[in-house]
Amino acid sequence: MNNLERNKRNIEHFKDCINNNDKALAEKLIDPKAEFASLISKDKLYGGSGYLSVVDFMRKSFSDIHWEIVDMAAEDDKVAVSWICSGTHDGNFMGLPATGKKFEFSCMNFYYFNDEGKIINDVAAKGLIGLFEALGMMKAPSLK
Repeated sequence: MNNLERNKRNIEHFKDCINNNDKALAEKLIDPKAEFASLISKDKLYGGSGYLSVVDFMRKSFSDIHWEIVDMAAEDDKVAVSWICSGTHDGNFMGLPATGKKFEFSCMNFYYFNDEGKIINDVAAKGLIGLFEALGMMKAPSLK
């Protein structure tokens, strides 16, 4: 198996990791020195436990949050993933009390891998803006 196939396979495992909040799998898939910036912390988050702390934060507001891969493409040391994220707003989210609203939005992430096939960076193209729009916390600007 070449590195591109390995990295794409690892993204499939990563999907299972975040949907099941699997800490052991996170440690296996994410380099412990990988740095992640997040809205939930002023400080950088590191490794699998740091990444899953964001997932834990999301689960407190959306207990049934779920990510599904729509498409992915791999090149060199990166994999681009188009996701559909869905769930129910059943907990306080950044000051917004639970609304009970169901949501679904698309997002795009670019994952960068080291030579061992572990994730070393995750760059979100749209990220939480899609969620803010879905919950009515912000409105996307009109392109007209």
